[in-house]
Amino acid sequence: ADALLGLVSALTGRLHTSFHQTGTATGRLSSSEPNLQNIPVRTPLGRRIRRAFVPGEPDMVLLSADYSQIELRMLAHCSGDQTLREAFRQDRDIHRFVAAQVNGVPEPQVTDQMRQRAKAVNFGIIYGQSPYGLSRQIGVPLQEAEQFIEDYFQRYPRVKSFIGATIAQARRDGYVRTLAGRRRPVPGIRSSGAIRSAAERIAVNTVIQGSAADLIKMAMIGISRQLRRVSPRSAMLLQIHDELLFEVPQAEVEPARQCVARIMSGAMELSVPLKVEIAIGKNWEQTK
Repeated sequence: ADALLGLVSALTGRLHTSFHQTGTATGRLSSSEPNLQNIPVRTPLGRRIRRAFVPGEPDMVLLSADYSQIELRMLAHCSGDQTLREAFRQDRDIHRFVAAQVNGVPEPQVTDQMRQRAKAVNFGIIYGQSPYGLSRQIGVPLQEAEQFIEDYFQRYPRVKSFIGATIAQARRDGYVRTLAGRRRPVPGIRSSGAIRSAAERIAVNTVIQGSAADLIKMAMIGISRQLRRVSPRSAMLLQIHDELLFEVPQAEVEPARQCVARIMSGAMELSVPLKVEIAIGKNWEQTK
């Protein structure tokens, strides 16, 4: 926070970051000098810092547009698992839904602990988390974590098949592709031991997270072409992984909101709906 004040431009009176196309292996944009993708949001201090980020004009507000659970939606689409797809089509709480299925209880009976474990597994599947890693994260014995993952794959066998097929394809070709066709080499995929395990995690994660990175870039291009037509003074300020932040005149919030939501939700055709959550505030903290 101390460093931010020294980075304010004397010319514009604003804070400017630099975005990098090649800063991450998955294809996500990265930010530096300062890194505005790394401002905390879940801690009281982080929220106080976000409160200091305000629009540059008094009649402006900040509009945040965030893809909801985009990586899990990508997993549902890529795996072809009909149960997961239907849950997203019905706009269910996916972590509660999975917890209910894996534990064999109705959704109203899912406890907070059950949901938290399901959430850990949902994201752990994407990042190739081991049973040992899961057991440490959620604080259960290793055997229990192994059983939870096994129950998950029994309930969603298409997810396991997708992971296996992605790894096999990477081993055969030496690379994987995102949904948009972007190719990433996976060195080490034909090695053994820890090197191969890491490469396998990279292969699966690239298809999921790399496709999500392509998606938001496609949305950004579409928005940059159309937003000024409905709100001439609006501007795209930041991209924070799955979220876009805009500066919008108060009088043009509704047309800007509709434009952003329409383009983001239609940027890529998937077998599950792309849900976009929009929030508006006078400072960055209010948009969360």
